Amino acid sequence: MIKVKRALISVSDKTGLLDLARGLDKFGVELLSTGGTAKTLREAGLNVIDVSSYTGFPEMLDGRVKTLHPKIHGGLLALRDNPEHMKTAAEHGIGMIDMVVVNLYPFERVTQKKNVSLEEAIENIDIGGPSMLRSAAKNYRSVAVACNPERYEEILRELNANNGILPDALLFRLAVEVFERTAAYDRTIAAFLGQRFSTDAFASMPANFSAEFIKVQDLRYGENPHQAAAFYRDAREVSSLAKIRQLHGKELSFNNILDLHAAVDIAYAFSAPAATVVKHNNPCGLAQDDVLLKAFRSAWDCDPLSAFGGIIGLNREVDAATAAAIAKAGFVECVIAPAFSAEAMALLTQKKNVRLVALPVEDYVKDRYDFKKVPGGLLLQETDIRELDPSELKVMTKKKPTKAQIESMLFGWKAVRFVKSNAIVLTRGKKTVGIGMGLTSRVDSAQLALRKAGVLAKGACLASDAFLPKPDTVTFAAKAGVVAIIQTGGSVSDPDVVKEADKRGIAMVATGVRHFRH
Repeated sequence: MIKVKRALISVSDKTGLLDLARGLDKFGVELLSTGGTAKTLREAGLNVIDVSSYTGFPEMLDGRVKTLHPKIHGGLLALRDNPEHMKTAAEHGIGMIDMVVVNLYPFERVTQKKNVSLEEAIENIDIGGPSMLRSAAKNYRSVAVACNPERYEEILRELNANNGILPDALLFRLAVEVFERTAAYDRTIAAFLGQRFSTDAFASMPANFSAEFIKVQDLRYGENPHQAAAFYRDAREVSSLAKIRQLHGKELSFNNILDLHAAVDIAYAFSAPAATVVKHNNPCGLAQDDVLLKAFRSAWDCDPLSAFGGIIGLNREVDAATAAAIAKAGFVECVIAPAFSAEAMALLTQKKNVRLVALPVEDYVKDRYDFKKVPGGLLLQETDIRELDPSELKVMTKKKPTKAQIESMLFGWKAVRFVKSNAIVLTRGKKTVGIGMGLTSRVDSAQLALRKAGVLAKGACLASDAFLPKPDTVTFAAKAGVVAIIQTGGSVSDPDVVKEADKRGIAMVATGVRHFRH
C-alpha cells in the first residue's frame, strides 16, 4: 500500500483528467506536470509545478526532452525500503514521486491517417512517456501508475475509501496494464516502420507479426458449454465485428460471433441487395436481387432445412416486408444488417430469443491478414479478396456459355469463395440452389449440392472452388441437368474433364484462380 503525496501527470488524452486531478488535490497531493497538461490543470484552478521547475532543466529540443532526468526517474525507481537508495536520493535532492499518470502520444491514431508522412509518424513516437511508465511500473510496490483513463474512477474510489492510500492489488494490476500498453505501442511502431522501410520482395508478409487484443466481453461459453470464452477487439483500431451493436435478444455466444462474421463477410461482398443464411460458418443459401425481400426468400429457399437455427446476413436496412418474411421463416439465432427500420424492429422484437445486430456496411473492413493458430505458432496469409474479371475466363469446351450463364457462373464463383472446401455451388441466375461443402472428396461435395438442389439443378450452373481432378463431377452434374461449369482448371486431368463436358454438351470455363477455404 502507498500513500500518494506527489503525482506527475502528463497526458495527450485529457479524458477524465480534471476529475482525477481534483480528487488528488483534495488529498493534498502535489501535482507535477508538463506542457499542455499543466496549462489545462492551471486553467481549472489547480496548483501545478512545472516539471522544468522541478528538475531545474527546461524542456528542450522542441519538447523531445522534458522528463528524461534523474530527479524524475530517481524519484520513481528508488526503493523506499532500501537505505542506500534513500541516502543517494537525499544527497542529490531527489524527491519521491508516488504516482505517474501518463498516456502516450497517439501514434496509432496518427498512422491510421491516409498518406501520413514519415516525419509526422516519427514525431508521434513517445519517448519520455513510456520511460516514466516503465520506471513506475517496475517499482509498483511504491509507485501507482495509470496509463488508461478508464482506471481513474477506480483509483479515486480507492483513495476515498482508504484516506489517500492505494492497495497493493490495484498497484499490481495497474503495473501489468502499463507493460501491456508499452509492449503494444512498440509493436505498432515497429510494424509501421518495418512496412515503410522494407525492400524485401515479400514485403507484404512481415518478418515479425504481432497483435494485441483487448477484451470486449466474456461470452456464455466457447464452441461447447464446457469451454470458457471471450470476445476481443484489435487494440489498434475499433472496426468491423468490434463495432457491432446488439439491438435485441440474449447475449451472443462464441459460435454466434463466428457466424455473424461469416454472414457479413458474405452479404457485404455484394453491391446489390443480398442475403445469406449461415450455419457453422458455411452459407446454407445466398442470393442477390433488386429487392431485399426477394433476395432473402431465395437465400432461405436454397436449403430451408439447414437454415433452421442459422444466422441471417443482409446488406441493406431491414424493412418491414423482409422482417415479416424472416419472422415467418422459422427459428433463427441472429439477424445482422446495416440497420433495422422501426417497423422491422417492432416485428422482430416479438421473437424473444432472436438476436438483432447492426453493423453499417462502411464499418466492415476486412483485415489485411488472416491467421490461424497452431500449437507452437501460427500461419499467416493475406486475406482472400481476389475478385474475378470476366475477361479472365478461359472457355475450355467446344460449347460456349451464354451471357446469362456467364453472369450466373460469376455469381457462383463469388459465392464459392465463402464455402468450406471442398466446395461446390449450384446457381440459377444470382441465387444458390444447392451447396456442397466441407467434404474430403470433391465429387461427394458435388453430389451433396446436386441432391440439395433437386429438380432445380436442371438448367443450373456449377462452380467449383478448385480444379476438377476427375470427370466424375461433370458426369453427375450432366445427369442432373447442369448446363455450365466454372472451375479453376490446371489439373493434369483437364483433357479428360473437358472431353466429358463436350460429350455431355456442357459449357465449361476456367478461372486460373483457386479459392480453398479450410
